[in-house]
Order: sequence, then structure tokens, then C-alpha cells
Amino acid sequence: MTTVRARSPRSLPTPVGLTAEWYSHCARGELRFQRCGTCGAWRHPPRHLCPACGDEGWSWDPSSGRGTLFSWTVTHQALHPGFADALPYAVLVVELEEGVRVVAGLRGIEPGDLRLGLPVEVEIERVSDTIGLLYFRRRPA
Repeated sequence: MTTVRARSPRSLPTPVGLTAEWYSHCARGELRFQRCGTCGAWRHPPRHLCPACGDEGWSWDPSSGRGTLFSWTVTHQALHPGFADALPYAVLVVELEEGVRVVAGLRGIEPGDLRLGLPVEVEIERVSDTIGLLYFRRRPA
């Protein structure tokens, strides 16, 4: 006999403006970041003006999804009941090849095996028509 356990509801982001556009790309399985049309600088989180040159022109360009582990924290106590079944879990800061840093979850690696500079790649989980969440796993050698 197979039993199915309902997953606890987790809080999800409620993005607006440019952030909603970013999450929408993720919901389609696309990791994209803003890139300045004048100086070519990548940026995240999304904003209207380039922090490097101040220009207003930009596009949503695809990311490689590859990066390295910049920092992380391991959570041992659920601050929201929806995360109690995932304890302990790691929250990562990953520096992507394009130079932007993103906060994401972890997949396929035990938190105790994390180390600075660990090569990782993105995995996007579509949770709705408008939201995709980022997770990273160890990149194959």
C-alpha cells in the first residue's frame, strides 16, 4: 500500500514590478538577469537604472546557471511551520559566472558537505504560473 503525505504549505514570495518579471522567467524554467545595454554590466536584484553607469536601457539575458558557492547558512529551527519537514536545510549565496549573486536553496548535497568555491549549477522548481524557485546542486566534474 502506498501512502501519500501532503506537503506542508510553505510561504512563497509575492513579487511586484521588475522582481515579478524575474520570477516569471524562472517559472518558465529560464534563469535570466538584467544586463545593461550600454556598459554590459549584469545586475541582480532587478532595478531600473544600471548601478555601474546609470543608464536606463537593459534587457533580460539568459544566464549559464553555473557558479560557485559564495556563502551559506544552515537552519536547524523552522521559523515557518511549512519548513519543519525540511530541517536542517541550507540557504546558499551563489556567485554565478556572470558575476551576480543569488540566494537559493540546496538540492542533492548534505549541508555538512558544503565548502567555499564549490562548483554548482541551478535547478529551477516551478511552483506556479508566475513563480519559479532556485535551487543549486553540485556541478558534475
